[in-house]
Amino acid sequence: MSDSLLYQLSVISYQYSGVSYQESGVSIQEIGDCFYLFSPHPTPHTLHPTPYTLHPTPHTPHPLLPAPMSLSDPRRQKQLKTLVEKLGLSADVPVRWDLLDLALTHPSVSRDKNYEQLEFVGDSVVRLVAAEVLLETYPEALVGEFAALRSMMVSDRTLAEFADRYGFERYLLVSSSTSIDRAGRISRLADAFEAVLGALYLSTQTMILVRSWLDEPLREKAAEIRRDPARQNYKDALQEWTQAKYKKLPQYLVKEINGLDQERFCAEVWLNEQKLGVGTGRSKKAAEQAAAKSAFLEVVKG
Repeated sequence: MSDSLLYQLSVISYQYSGVSYQESGVSIQEIGDCFYLFSPHPTPHTLHPTPYTLHPTPHTPHPLLPAPMSLSDPRRQKQLKTLVEKLGLSADVPVRWDLLDLALTHPSVSRDKNYEQLEFVGDSVVRLVAAEVLLETYPEALVGEFAALRSMMVSDRTLAEFADRYGFERYLLVSSSTSIDRAGRISRLADAFEAVLGALYLSTQTMILVRSWLDEPLREKAAEIRRDPARQNYKDALQEWTQAKYKKLPQYLVKEINGLDQERFCAEVWLNEQKLGVGTGRSKKAAEQAAAKSAFLEVVKG
């Protein structure tokens, strides 16, 4: 650091404190060390060098992270690059290819190296993105409606639909016995989708590689659900609302009211010793859902 730059620093310091570095007894070297400590300079630990941008250009690499390393298997590398391009991202974006590969490896292939931990991260990522999309798209909506919409937007069935939309299944490594398990297909695809989101987020520690392509399908799904409120999962929505507001889960009391198939069960939903709603249905689950809807529309939206 030059003496001239240090002198400028001392002038600034004098303007704010009224004491020059000569009068304070602080040495040039000490000022230089202080200037270096607080001045911006790239280090491996600097994760957010610039303000967060909601919709950055996906082709701009993160300036402080190392270039992504190639996988040892060139065929797998080519497959993953194809998937990244399907998401609307350039093949040269700073993706951690090792993490993306892991995100598309089912536990049936490896007990130790699979997508489970990345799925855990991705679960939080998709919920946050969905919340931001709802807030930006429907700024006048009530929090209760946000909860109802998001519960459907991030459900396994919805995430599996998104995975199908981008062809995730052909890139997912699974054992032969697992691949023929059709009953578990939705869960596998939803888990892999969340894991991919986790891998993309961890690649830059930002939403740069996520929101540029995920916003659109989430917005479409939110609009679809709003057009058909019957598709909303009121039980999950009510649970999210009570957890957020009271840090408690609602309790359901179900009893059989007659032996006929129609409206056979009656359910009550309670919270803090207060009955929030009542509903009936052919099954216990249907009755609970009806009670949750009654409570949600009366207490949350009302």
